[in-house]
Formats: sequence, C-alpha cells, structure tokens
Amino acid sequence: MHKVVHSENIKEALAKKGWTQKQLADALEVSAQAVTLWLKGEGLPRPDKLLKLSTALQLSLAQLIKADDPDRPVIAFRKRAATKTTQRHVDDAVTRGKLLRALVPSLPELKALRTELPNPSLAYADLQRAVGQTRAKLGLGEDARLSYSALISEFAANDAFIVPVLWGDKSRHENALHILLPATRVTFIYLNLDVRIEDFKFWMAHELAHVYTPTLSGTEQGEDFADAFAGALLFPQALADKAWWECSRCKRKGEIVATLARHAADHQISLFTVYRQVQAFAGALGLEPLSLDERSDIHAVRHAIRGSTVAQDLFGSAPPEPATYIGVANNVFRSEFFPSLQRMLLAHDTGPAYVQQILDLPLADAMSLHAALLR
Repeated sequence: MHKVVHSENIKEALAKKGWTQKQLADALEVSAQAVTLWLKGEGLPRPDKLLKLSTALQLSLAQLIKADDPDRPVIAFRKRAATKTTQRHVDDAVTRGKLLRALVPSLPELKALRTELPNPSLAYADLQRAVGQTRAKLGLGEDARLSYSALISEFAANDAFIVPVLWGDKSRHENALHILLPATRVTFIYLNLDVRIEDFKFWMAHELAHVYTPTLSGTEQGEDFADAFAGALLFPQALADKAWWECSRCKRKGEIVATLARHAADHQISLFTVYRQVQAFAGALGLEPLSLDERSDIHAVRHAIRGSTVAQDLFGSAPPEPATYIGVANNVFRSEFFPSLQRMLLAHDTGPAYVQQILDLPLADAMSLHAALLR
C-alpha cells in the first residue's frame, strides 16, 4: 500500500506552533522542497526523519502517516541534471500509470516467484554481497564487464517491462521513469535511448535495484539504495581494489585521473562511477582516499570523454522507422511491451490516442506507431 504523510495534520500542527514549512525543513535538516513534496503526497520521509517530525510537531506516527489509494501507481524519476520535479510531472506520471492498468490483462502470464532483497543496506559489505549474488546470477565474474544486455533477463524475470523510448537528449525533465502498479506488482520502466551508453547502463542497474526492492519504491531511501547498488554492480570491490592500488602508485593528479578513465573506458561506465566506487572501497577498508576534487578533477574530464548514445549504436544517425523501433524493443531489449500493446489494440480496437498517452509522443508519431502495430 502506498503511504503518504497526513498533510492536514502536519499543516494544523505547524499553524499551532507558528512555523512555516521552511522552519520545519530546517528542524528536520532537509530541503524545503522535500517537505513540499511530502505534503503533496510524493514520497515518504525516512524513518529517522519521521521520528524527528513526530518529536518536532508532537504527533504520533499514526497521526503522521495515512494510507493513500492502495492501487495508486508508485513512480520514480531518473531526472536530468539540474531539473526539478514539479507536481505536474508527478500527476502526469501517475495518470500514465493508471492508463497502463488497461494493458496488464494483455501481458504474458505473470511470474509467481520474483527476486527480492530482504534487507537492503547501504553498508559497504552488505552492498558487495548483494551485487556479488546478482553478478553470479547473471553468470558474470567479479571483475567482468557488465553490459546492459546482461541485465535485460532480470527485468523480464520479475515482471518489469522495459519500454525503450526516444525522448531526445535535452527536452525532457526525466531520462527514465519507473511505474509500479501495486495491485498486480507489475512494473513499467521507461528508458530513454537518446543518452550515452555509460549513463544508460547505470540507469538500468539503478532500475534493477528498484525491481529488487519493491517495498522501497517511491521513497528517498529507495533512491539512495538504487544509486549505491548500481555503482557497486557496475564496478564492484574486486575492480575498485585493483584501481585503488594502481592509483596509489601515481605521482600526479593527472595520472590518477587517467588511470580511473582507463578503467571507465574498459568497463564502458562513467568516470564518476569509477571514482565513487574507488573512494567507497578506500573508506570501507581504512585506506587513503584519492586526493582529487570531484568537480574540477572528475566532472570536467568526464564530460570530455563521453561516448555515443544508445540510439546511435542501435539506429545510426537517422530516426528509426516505427517497424525498426518496435523490432529493437522486441529483440534487443526482449520486451513484451509492444507485443502486449499490439494484442490490446487488436482486441479492443483501441485508437492511437492511447499510444500517444502512454508513450508521451506527438500525435503524428503515435499514429505511425499505431499503424505499424496493426500491420
């Protein structure tokens, strides 16, 4: 069941204390935006923040939390840098989730057993244990390069349906969207192909973490765990160990960055991911951290060495025809999304407006895609 804070009780308590939302945010040591989103029903404070909220406003946990619509779609965005999630973004995603309910009966038979991490933890040893088990399940050694194609089977095995989309490289608020339908536990994961491969792999690993931890969906704790899991899965301890020792022998910053960049290129992941995993490894083992500045030494170089986009690798430079696009979704991503959509369109004589709404496409593109699905 999707839980949210009881905004009416909180607002009443704030009025009694004469506090603003900003003052409450300061008391909880969170951003004012976080408080605003909670009061709008988006996300739930972490347990430690809930306790602080209870103490600050003298409200019981029962007074702080209420159950929302039990089948309200649970959403999570993978936002573009420097973008802000607004209530309109949230409302649009929830509406799309409600529309997707109509597609569920056309999906393949749902799985009885799914993989779940029972006690997701940010502790370094726990994370490494979790990603080690995942790599073993995927048939990968601890130092093998992880391709995004290796992750695809895990989504299908857990009733998480990949929806590859072409949303452009700059025009949207999000590059990925995760929609969980609680009643059926079906997940739809929209992934923008107009992004760099190293970013795409991280997002897929991030989304897999969400699939493995459905109880954390839609929470800040879930986002933190998904980010930590993704980094560790792409560059686990064995690789971080090797990179740290190589960097420890470097005499200049430039040599350290070049070493990290080589590892990033070898594994087709971002320089930032490698850097963060090496620093986490050093911290966990009590070793000297790398003497680099994240902004000036890492991000500046990272943006200069970015590779091609997923769409460029799959389609070349020209936009794909609808049939080609559907073929890639079916065969490369092994997604049942479009076959299921095709079954629904044929069974119910559903028009292109539905395709437009669930894929967020211009109507002309939706009509072309609709026609291709009915051929």
